[in-house]
Amino acid sequence: MKKTAVVCVVAMILSGCAATGEQYGANVYRAGQVNQAQTVRTVQIMATVPAKIEVDNSKNKQNAQAAGALIGALLGAAAANKNSSANSRANNTGAGMVAGGVVGGALGSGVSDKTLVDGVTITYKFGEQLLSSTQVGKMCEFKAGTAMMVSTNGNETRIQPNNAESCPK
Repeated sequence: MKKTAVVCVVAMILSGCAATGEQYGANVYRAGQVNQAQTVRTVQIMATVPAKIEVDNSKNKQNAQAAGALIGALLGAAAANKNSSANSRANNTGAGMVAGGVVGGALGSGVSDKTLVDGVTITYKFGEQLLSSTQVGKMCEFKAGTAMMVSTNGNETRIQPNNAESCPK
């Protein structure tokens, strides 16, 4: 039972150590941006190409360090306890816990504080201008043709997906 719990926790940590960047998608709004008048323009998407966008992953790195330290401490204490005589069990268990915590925390530090997420560079025509906007999203969400661009401030270009229904679920 203990081994299964440890394996589950380790798997959860490893799978959750990279930011998804979803919060930067064109169709994601912060609370202060809803129920507000926003400028909407119609644009013509001319081309799309894949892009990679660097996003902050420092929160996940901190979580991996803390979880690594906790798991390392538990595993270190268990290993020291199992391999100690009755007389030295308490001292060895404490030492194993500290050593395991240090090693686990150091391993958690291996998670990068930046990560790359999938994005799309969209070349679009607005009036007579040919412009480009890179945003978090999937290539399958966009196709050549008419799309809406929502702006919540001056330079922001939130080109809304115009082909999202064709993305695999």
